[in-house]
Amino acid sequence: MIIVIGATSFIGVHTVTELVNQGCEVLVTGRKNRFKEHYDALGVKYVNLDLDNEADFDQLPKTDVEGVILLAGLLPANAPVNLDEDENAADYFRINVIGTINCLEYCRKNGIKRVISTCSYADVRGAWSATKRITEEEPRDFIYTGDHAVYVISKNAANDVMEYYNQQHGMKNAVFRFPTVFGVTPHMSLFVNGEMKKSGFQIFMEKAEKAEDITVFGNPKMIRDVGYVKDIAHAFYLAIKSENTYGLYNMTAGNGVTLQEQAEVMRDVFGPADGRRSKILYKPEVQNNTPSYLFSMEKAKRDFGFEPKFKTYRQMMEDFKKDWDNNLYRDLFKY
Repeated sequence: MIIVIGATSFIGVHTVTELVNQGCEVLVTGRKNRFKEHYDALGVKYVNLDLDNEADFDQLPKTDVEGVILLAGLLPANAPVNLDEDENAADYFRINVIGTINCLEYCRKNGIKRVISTCSYADVRGAWSATKRITEEEPRDFIYTGDHAVYVISKNAANDVMEYYNQQHGMKNAVFRFPTVFGVTPHMSLFVNGEMKKSGFQIFMEKAEKAEDITVFGNPKMIRDVGYVKDIAHAFYLAIKSENTYGLYNMTAGNGVTLQEQAEVMRDVFGPADGRRSKILYKPEVQNNTPSYLFSMEKAKRDFGFEPKFKTYRQMMEDFKKDWDNNLYRDLFKY
């Protein structure tokens, strides 16, 4: 059996679907009861669990568990906190760090050797570059300000504890580091420093659907690595099945996409059926806040044979549109 903690998340729903399709026995946890009917239909047992409540782990099975995929946690995109008015640092540590320890202790006590969790790609923000592919050996170098800062710090601490359990208790835990992950998602809009805002993806998509002008700010050749949720889900399956899985893994498509390409693909894929298409405008004088970044994918390929199916942004968006038009998971995420 594989346990997925945080199966009511965007990546969690897709990951459980992949595991079921691979023939795995799965048990899931979450905090949103509207997902229970979805998992009942899949034949997957659903358990309500708060990550930071140690007693909740007593509900989970104590035998025949192959591993745990830990996707629950507090992210800035879900936190309606304005740091100019309030501070939620303790929440990040209570949920992301103590919650991870609760999960690890459940595993240690019951002889479960593997937890696979996640971390922020911003832990190496100082090394982001348009020319250098960052490996898993890159030293941490992150920013101590902004609404992502304490999230990154908390995930770093949680992942250090995961490695402590590896070395102290003989576990084989692993961590996936991924940047923006595309796919049918609840995060078309998200909190930015406590204020709900449309994502750049949503803005591009809505403009393309109406054949309105799409504006690209900053350097249109700025390049960023991205991932696709179905590839990430398959990687979790491969990783939990491999004896070689251990430590930190970059998890992207392995091919960067420029801002210009993003705009062009969105224009082409989401344009209206009557053939009208958005005009792409460029404003290089308006700074884009996120620089280029690229990540090496060699370790995941070597250790558990991961090869992304969706290698290009166009492939991702064509699949996204198919799922979007078919209302995939629409009722779950309440768009």
